Amino acid sequence: MKKIGVLFGMENSFPPALVEKINSMQVSGVSAEFVSVGGVRMAVPSGYAVIVDRISHDIPFYRGMLKNAALTGTVVINNPFWWSADDKFFNYALASRLGVAVPPTVLLPHQQHPPNTTERSHRNLMYPLDWEEIFAYVGFPAFLKPFDGGGWKDVHKVDSPEQFFAAYHKSGTLCMTLQRAVNFKEYFRCYVVGQEHVHIMQYDPRAPFHERYVKNPAPVDSRLLERVHKDALTLCRALGYDLNTVEFAVENGIPYAIDFMNPAPDADANSVGEANFRWIVDHVAKLAVRKALAGAQPPAQLRWSAFLSGGAAAEPKASPARKSGSKKSAEKSRTAAGSK
Repeated sequence: MKKIGVLFGMENSFPPALVEKINSMQVSGVSAEFVSVGGVRMAVPSGYAVIVDRISHDIPFYRGMLKNAALTGTVVINNPFWWSADDKFFNYALASRLGVAVPPTVLLPHQQHPPNTTERSHRNLMYPLDWEEIFAYVGFPAFLKPFDGGGWKDVHKVDSPEQFFAAYHKSGTLCMTLQRAVNFKEYFRCYVVGQEHVHIMQYDPRAPFHERYVKNPAPVDSRLLERVHKDALTLCRALGYDLNTVEFAVENGIPYAIDFMNPAPDADANSVGEANFRWIVDHVAKLAVRKALAGAQPPAQLRWSAFLSGGAAAEPKASPARKSGSKKSAEKSRTAAGSK
């Protein structure tokens, strides 16, 4: 029996729904359950063919356990090695190299020395920084946000140098980025599963959290949705994420990718809505089963060169039947955004 394990924290709706969905598929030789783990012996298999990771970004013990599991043959969604090293500033730089639109962004030094460092630890750092040059490149309004954060934590909208310095002073030892704000007309959040399936959702980041997923989406130009669909796949294939959300803010018809490091994306039924919830449960279940049946992947997938050589960004070849299915899936996904 090939077991699929779901590793999770405070979530109440997605993990049990995923386990129930996988088991309801009644695939011979495959079952799903919540992961159970204690002390982890080095180089000993976990007992799971696949683990869907929803919590290791908050629990270092789980991250270490998942790396050991990957080493011994478990397929982890998402790859714990890459997730450990990834950050949003790198993602922005990679996106720009791939031809995906990204607002001008600058990585900034820590406002305060990180723990156990002094000014002598920063002797290579220019001081003072050329703030005028930075502001001229980025422009205002802008967002000051952690280079590896999430959930809109420690994010500040700033409209002037004075507001920037007030927010930057509060950032303390965090490493921050400054990114030009997008005066968006449309905003999309996209589920991307298996580097193949994209579900485009209209989203309003300015609304209260429980109202951000638009329930009655307005019609959107199909050409814009096609570009959003294409760019979302390009980013997730380049980063190697099998489960992610990609956010686009659209200004003057250009979809700017502003957040696409969400390897444990929100999938709570109460926030995403029933239709979106069912889509993500069904597609992650099918992905996990497919990976369980395929078995452990070649060790080459854990090499950094697979992510940085550009090969990971290439679209995988598909048979005519698979292409037809992908197109149909894309068309179904776009209806969530109200294409016209």
